Amino acid sequence: MKITQIRNATLMIEFESSRHGQIGVLVDPMLASRGALPALKYFGGARRRNPLVDLPTNAEALLARVTHGLVTHCRRGHFDHLDRAGKRFLRERETPVFCMEVDALYLRSRGLVPQALQPGVKQPFLDGHVTTVPCVHGEGLVGRLMAHGHGYLIELPGEPSVYVAGDTLLTPEVRHCLSVLQPDIAVLPAGGARFDLGGEILMDGQDVLDACRLTPGIVWANHLEALDHCPVTREELLGAARRAGLGERLMVPADGATLTFERGPSGVSWACSAAGAS
Repeated sequence: MKITQIRNATLMIEFESSRHGQIGVLVDPMLASRGALPALKYFGGARRRNPLVDLPTNAEALLARVTHGLVTHCRRGHFDHLDRAGKRFLRERETPVFCMEVDALYLRSRGLVPQALQPGVKQPFLDGHVTTVPCVHGEGLVGRLMAHGHGYLIELPGEPSVYVAGDTLLTPEVRHCLSVLQPDIAVLPAGGARFDLGGEILMDGQDVLDACRLTPGIVWANHLEALDHCPVTREELLGAARRAGLGERLMVPADGATLTFERGPSGVSWACSAAGAS
């Protein structure tokens, strides 16, 4: 299995399917060029248009291999998980898009081809299964304004299991997934995002370090250095992980970095097959 960090929440998961051939699952596609999307913070001199960075140079080659989409949430203005360019890409290719049932009508109305998943259960997914895990994308007033979405624990024959958490705080449901279901790889949001008012709407660096202590698997941190409301940097997170003795458990890939994971007799091994992984 190969996983590529494209930008922010956008990932590519690639593997060989016995029934479908080579599979490329594009997760939460935000494909706009740098600065093409609105700012998410307006006060304190921090206003910048999003995304803050361009797509990596290997994005075109990656997108050519996409066979399926996977969306954690997309309504209520969450362009950082499915923007106009992402919708156009999926629509023009007639790409089947796995999503939660609550998002399927929204995607269908925009010309996409949704494949609806049910909340809270383990269900078929390509050659294997997926278990949906609810997200809490902020609490209090700001939480009532958000689309909370779901994360996905993907289990495929012969491959490492992958948990894509989506936009969430470190909730009891997320803790249960990490400590009991024990994914081999957990992709967690680490940006500490917040708007001008209200509390955090994502995990921050400390939450991700706490998550590392909950799971025996590898933690992959994303949501970093691509949006104006995510203040945590890769350097800060890596430094904190080293000081906590968790540096070998936490991956903080650069945009465009591809890592290959294999399941063997002694567990899951990995190797960096493109520059930029930390």
